[in-house]
Amino acid sequence: MRGALGRIAHAVTPHSHDSADKTDTALESSSRGMRVLAVSFAVLMVTAALQAVIVVASGSVALLGDTLHNLADALTAVPLAIAFSLGRRAATRRFTYGYGRAEDLAGIVIVLIIAVSAALAGYEAVRRLLHPEDVRALGWVAAAAVVGFLGNEWVARYRIRVGREIGSAALVADGLHARTDGFTSLAVLLGAGGAAVGLPVADPVVGLLITVAICFVLRDAAREIYHRLMDAVDPDLVDAAEGILATVDGVRKVGSVRLRWIGHALHAEVEIQVNHDMSVVDAHAVAVEAEHRLIHDLPRLRAATVHTDPFGPDGADHHASLSTHRTP
Repeated sequence: MRGALGRIAHAVTPHSHDSADKTDTALESSSRGMRVLAVSFAVLMVTAALQAVIVVASGSVALLGDTLHNLADALTAVPLAIAFSLGRRAATRRFTYGYGRAEDLAGIVIVLIIAVSAALAGYEAVRRLLHPEDVRALGWVAAAAVVGFLGNEWVARYRIRVGREIGSAALVADGLHARTDGFTSLAVLLGAGGAAVGLPVADPVVGLLITVAICFVLRDAAREIYHRLMDAVDPDLVDAAEGILATVDGVRKVGSVRLRWIGHALHAEVEIQVNHDMSVVDAHAVAVEAEHRLIHDLPRLRAATVHTDPFGPDGADHHASLSTHRTP
């Protein structure tokens, strides 16, 4: 009953599903992403600049690794900003799905930046192990570590929250990167503490630990982007789409359901079966209602293509001529 009342209320409320309305939603999501990138870039650049000053004064290789990591994290905003800007462009006859895939390309660049920061941090840590140097201004090193943690944790929460709200895997991956940066900043405290009690080797050892932590972030970010490039989706979304379609009046059976991310929006291609004696007009109405329900009830779905097949009569094969062309 609640569902029926909700559909009645929705039907009498002015709303639209045309392309302009969907484009406005896409632009709004991209604008939010751009705001996140601008604010987080500023915060991380200030954090990295403060740490860099203390690196010069102290000679801490652990803090140097953390500073490089924070700088790399700030720079990841650049490819993402370019991707969000491209995503605002309208589809063309060549790029018929638009430019949303630019986010996946940005994700690849982010993974490469993380890899470079890991290599630089590891190199400096090994070099310091082979050629030990005293760490100075330990109090300032500890303060810089706390600043790095606070700046990164704030940026991480901001990026992850908005990234999940707008469905941007690249932004979520960037947020996870920032979160790990925060914990590696705290690890710098261990190096400073070790140096304070007469263990100068603690600083490069912590630098190596930070490098390992960066490698774990690299693995998680690469896996996230790989899933997007391979059109992977959460199986729960497929289950939800099938459940929504099964409740549409006139749908006798739900066929294949395919979902893919294009940028931070979901697109669907689904098959439904309706009575074989239903008119074309009525079958079209069922398909329209199915698309309507999917767009409203499936999170972040922006467009759906609904294909109708006849249900029955018994023994009929309506796709016989295509049987040799379809993959299992």
